[in-house]
Amino acid sequence: MCGIFGYVNFLVDKSRGEIIDNLIEGLQRLEYRGYDSAGLAVDGKLIKDGDEEIMNNIIVKTPGKVKVLKQKVIDDKINRTDIFDNHAGIAHTRWATHGQPKEENCHPHRSDSTKGEFIVVHNGIITNFSALRKYLLSKGHIFESETDTECIAKLFKHFYDLNLKAGVSPDLNELTKQVLHELEGSYGLLVKSYHYPGEVCGTRKGSPLLVGVKTDKKLKVDFVDVEFENNAAQQQQQQANGHSSLLNNHSTSLDSGFIPVAPGEQNLRTSQSRAFLSEDDLPMPVEFFLSSDPASVIQHTKKVLFLEDDDIAHIYDGELHIHRASTKSAGESTVRPIQTLEMELNEIMKGPYKHFMQKEIFEQPDSTFNTMRGRIDFENSIVTLGGLKAFLPTIRRCRRIIMIACGTSYHSCLATRSIFEELTEIPVSVELASDFLDRRSPVFRDDTCVFVSQSGETADSILALQYCLERGALTVGIVNSVGSSMSRQTHCGVHINAGPEIGVASTKAYTSQYIALVMFALSLSNDSISKTKRHEEIIKGLQKIPEQIKKVLNLETKIKKLCNDDLNDQKSLLLLGRGYQFATALEGALKIKEISYMHSEGVLAGELKHGVLALVDDKLPIIAFATRDSLFPKTMSAIEQVTARDGRPIVICNEGDAIISNDKVHLTLEVPQTVDCLQGLLNVIPVQLISYWLAVNRGIDVDFPRNLAKSVTVE
Repeated sequence: MCGIFGYVNFLVDKSRGEIIDNLIEGLQRLEYRGYDSAGLAVDGKLIKDGDEEIMNNIIVKTPGKVKVLKQKVIDDKINRTDIFDNHAGIAHTRWATHGQPKEENCHPHRSDSTKGEFIVVHNGIITNFSALRKYLLSKGHIFESETDTECIAKLFKHFYDLNLKAGVSPDLNELTKQVLHELEGSYGLLVKSYHYPGEVCGTRKGSPLLVGVKTDKKLKVDFVDVEFENNAAQQQQQQANGHSSLLNNHSTSLDSGFIPVAPGEQNLRTSQSRAFLSEDDLPMPVEFFLSSDPASVIQHTKKVLFLEDDDIAHIYDGELHIHRASTKSAGESTVRPIQTLEMELNEIMKGPYKHFMQKEIFEQPDSTFNTMRGRIDFENSIVTLGGLKAFLPTIRRCRRIIMIACGTSYHSCLATRSIFEELTEIPVSVELASDFLDRRSPVFRDDTCVFVSQSGETADSILALQYCLERGALTVGIVNSVGSSMSRQTHCGVHINAGPEIGVASTKAYTSQYIALVMFALSLSNDSISKTKRHEEIIKGLQKIPEQIKKVLNLETKIKKLCNDDLNDQKSLLLLGRGYQFATALEGALKIKEISYMHSEGVLAGELKHGVLALVDDKLPIIAFATRDSLFPKTMSAIEQVTARDGRPIVICNEGDAIISNDKVHLTLEVPQTVDCLQGLLNVIPVQLISYWLAVNRGIDVDFPRNLAKSVTVE
């Protein structure tokens, strides 16, 4: 959930000030991923170390947001004028997992307190860090922090020293492999060292990492070869790994069993990075950007390469080499494509809005249209999802559909489960990914498992995906992030095309996921003649949604006044919904909780009398969804139960619908009427705005709520 950013220039003159500015700007684009502390590491100046000269490291880190780091760089009066034509800098913005947000726990972390031979930034959790820390302490390493990441930095030095003792000067890539062999858990990490000036290694397992490439010349090819070790080297490394684990049950030390990889056994430093060579096969001027998210590199380049789990990106001499931390398996791809990003810089800027969340709420007329664009023929009522087309016959034959997600994505699944079952007549279950894994729920080869995630990197969902893949189920991804782990690992899927979502509280991704799932249900049932009329009704409803959302957004002034006058001082809030609107109530309650810190609960209106009614009085604010559908009379009954006990609910109803006398309700918020299964797309907008204005009125930083981060890449 942290943000990683790295910058490497080769044959491109950059001052230290420009390098630092690049790193800080990159972190600012990533701050939604973590914002309790930040830090960076760049090269300092040449100093004497015995008989050799080394380039020392400048590390600046501090608790607080990136703007605090930016000020600290100014306060430290770092020399900005030194020019480098080859330099590697790394930076990090943190969401704390191990250790409080104090300076000693901020990244980057160093291997030692005297020279800082190896510098590491890391996203994820090392689950065996306690055992590693205990081992490294026994070998004389002194720790400066409470973090799991510091173990990684010290492992690099530990292995480097062991290699030197064995008479081998290790390649940074090979050193990285030896370190990764000891790590358990998830990670995206970058490492730099003064032993390897101008070089950086980046690798990932369960946490996203990509490489952006900027050159003045056209790349020779649009891919990078994956460099696998030759068989002899593989065998020797496997032998070494078999004896060298720090925590091996048969040995608590690797000193006696350590087998360094002999340089002669490998084709190290052999150029396979054809993309980065000029016409005369010499390296060209180039800049590399390593990041957790493409949003941070788009201002520099649109050419990016997404790493896969166990990939090691080794950048040196103006070239990018991709190695594997694991041995080659049958059918494994031998190249990584260099892709062109579709997003524009203005998509990740706030524009005239005060917060990203506000911007993203108001982008929903466009984002919902973009989700449908090119996929629905409104004249002929035909839905075409290219990413699913070849798999639809298989999905239609499945025994059941299991939807698996977390948080807001889970609510989008709940919101569309009913229409799935109605149109496809296939049983649908909706699962929270963490609970699904905890139960080790049975999954079979004739199941279809649908995974929904904005980022495509959500840790629990990715683990559930791997669980389902191991059991032979067909997997479908509904994601917003192109190149994400989920989009690559699922058999097929749909990109929701909502555009970058920066605000921690998901808004436009929810409505786009909702529409993508409805289109999925329509595609699955497009061979059913009996469902033709229902199809046409839903597709006509979808066509009107963007304009209807614009009308709902006009309620902002009324909602702002409601928050100012009636809700600001409240400590708790109930949201009542039934049928299609139960998911809306849950999603609204989640938004209010995470952004305004106000306790809120989404309640199934049919369960009101089974306990929740005890909370109702004239002081508890209640929002009730009473838009027209088949369950409207039952919802009205629930509202009557509330008003009979002195409750004065805020009712979200359809335009011109005088459902209850004005003296019994506190306020009505009228939204356009649409098809029953789509009404939640309109009903959720007012509660998004309520959560936003409650937070603003309370002085809360809307885009960066406490204790939360955008992309949950740790369990």
